[in-house]
Amino acid sequence: MKTFPHGIHPKGNKERSANVAVAEFPAPEAVSIPLLQHAGKAAVAKVRKGDYVKAGQKIGEAEGAISAAVFSSVSGEVIAIEKRPTASGHCEHVIIKNDGKYEEEKLAPLKNPAPEQIVRRLADCGIVGMGGAGFPTAVKLAPRDKVDAFIINAAECEPYLTCDYRILKEYPREFLMGAQYMAAALGLETFFVGLEDNKADAAEILDKAASDNNICAKMVLCHTKYPQGAEKQLIYAVTKRKVRVGKLPASAGVIVCNVHTALSAFYAIENGEKCYKRIVTVSGGGVKTPANFWVRTGTPVSAVLDACGGIGDAAVKLLIGGPMMGFAQSNGDIAVTKTTSGILLLTADEASAEESGPCINCASCVKACPMSLMPVYIDACILSGDVGGAEKYGAMNCIECGSCAFVCPARRPLVQSMRLAKKKIREKGGKR
Repeated sequence: MKTFPHGIHPKGNKERSANVAVAEFPAPEAVSIPLLQHAGKAAVAKVRKGDYVKAGQKIGEAEGAISAAVFSSVSGEVIAIEKRPTASGHCEHVIIKNDGKYEEEKLAPLKNPAPEQIVRRLADCGIVGMGGAGFPTAVKLAPRDKVDAFIINAAECEPYLTCDYRILKEYPREFLMGAQYMAAALGLETFFVGLEDNKADAAEILDKAASDNNICAKMVLCHTKYPQGAEKQLIYAVTKRKVRVGKLPASAGVIVCNVHTALSAFYAIENGEKCYKRIVTVSGGGVKTPANFWVRTGTPVSAVLDACGGIGDAAVKLLIGGPMMGFAQSNGDIAVTKTTSGILLLTADEASAEESGPCINCASCVKACPMSLMPVYIDACILSGDVGGAEKYGAMNCIECGSCAFVCPARRPLVQSMRLAKKKIREKGGKR
């Protein structure tokens, strides 16, 4: 079975929502749309208070080489532009009162587009990596290095999350055609779809859809193991190529994109639709009615939770994203964005919020690390103020997957140490 060295096997807990079909979530009375929903610089507001906007109208202009446009998800009046919290920080938000008319602004569909037209369309529609990283897709599909392999990351290795799985089952043709367009932008006729072997049923559906639509796609079943969906780990599992330390996947001749990104690419090219809604998994032991919803960006997380029964007494932790790499929240006031793959309510048993203790030098974190790092040493260095030591031990190569913290018997906050180490290294002008 194709896989990568090391890694862990957390309980999947996907059965809660895996068989729940995607439903349309009703738009709220007002949306609060962040101008930073992607990697890089925040978009710059193009509207002012009092302006009338349509769904799909650009409200934020991409700023700089690494950025993405932001669009209104409803039609109505802009009632404020102000800084508000996001899942991982703060940024300016455009608040729009929904008039309920859902007037929409689209682009003309593209017929037999050339590679440069595909890349331009993805930029014009604000398509980003929707697995969580949010890297602008148009930038990714214009690499400086020669690329001969394109992989769609369909592993969805994070526990609980099933939004990608539902896309594979419910929108196989649209997903595959979107992926085919992206492959064509790279000058490739074929592409790989990397799935964990717990999604063999989806692989069969995709094989049939590819055959029926004359799409050259190869389904590659990989061992179900976390973090199988991490970019470098998936590349190794599918192609056996290694991405050198400090290098991007394109340096190894590979580009990797997410399932939802491919689906959004299809709608952008075939229908001229801007990226302003996405499928979100709502799950966890604290959720009364797990769901997979099409949710418009700017929708309050609290509204989505209310539709699933609200925050019950058993819930002790709210997470945006998966339990391994997601961000804990104090409340549901933040908004859904292009990268919100999941909203999780975990119980005390699921959250495992034990207090951390001193390191016992068991090396469990070293054995689990998919990047072959030594988290125990990086943790010790950063706690003692030895930033140079943390850099020497490869802190900047950490992918923050959480495998080390998951296996640590002392419950050391190792991911937080890795993030702090990276921050300190950048501040002193180290490797980026």
